[in-house]
Amino acid sequence: MATKVLMKPQITVSQLSPPLPNTTEMIMRSSNLPATNNNSRRNFNNISRFGQQRTISAAEQHNVELSPSTASQIKIQLYHALQGMNRGIFGISSDKKCEIEELVKQLESQNPTLEPTLSLDKVAGSWKLIYSTISILGSKRTKLGLRDFITLGDLYQNIDISEGKAVNVIKFNARGLSLLSGELRIEASFKIASKSRVDISYNNSAITPDQLMNVFQKNYNLLLGIFNPEGWLEITYVDENLRIGRDDKGNIFVLERVN
Repeated sequence: MATKVLMKPQITVSQLSPPLPNTTEMIMRSSNLPATNNNSRRNFNNISRFGQQRTISAAEQHNVELSPSTASQIKIQLYHALQGMNRGIFGISSDKKCEIEELVKQLESQNPTLEPTLSLDKVAGSWKLIYSTISILGSKRTKLGLRDFITLGDLYQNIDISEGKAVNVIKFNARGLSLLSGELRIEASFKIASKSRVDISYNNSAITPDQLMNVFQKNYNLLLGIFNPEGWLEITYVDENLRIGRDDKGNIFVLERVN
């Protein structure tokens, strides 16, 4: 196939469209931050000064960069991306998953607590899961009755640093049992393995009340296999109200602090 040689068009300032997408503009306005950095302002000052205009190339236009996003801005975008995702447990589109995981990476790069296991007071307390790459799909969801009969509620994690223990609490509702509510509790112990990693050992688990245990008894090992935290966990981000972790199985967990 013949290749045409194209000349780069010359663009005047008057022809430039606004360089920021709508989402970025909204974040900039909400944070009262300028939309461009100092280098960007110098670039535009060179383009037009005292009413004099010159043309700039498309490459020059492309080099006008936004100021780096702050952690608070990224968190706003992350919360927006997580709306309607039901924590990701029942599957999301690949595009949405990539969007969320890119925001997670950006937030991890601005982790204010680089050695979290040396500051466990920031990790202690109660947390609620808002996103995870753990998924309950297909036959797993059917076997657990999570399509029609059982509803998965909130997932909490309570961390006691004095005892070196973490308790995961998974809430359930059973429609066929007069809207019976119950929970699966999984207790685990953790030990510091590095400045950012803990090793986790399974201790015990239980489902209450007994009626709910009867529902899950046949597939209890499957249920436990999904939520069992045993292995190791890397704490990749933690601040006053948000925590991110990655485990040895490749899963990502995003949790928000519960007051």
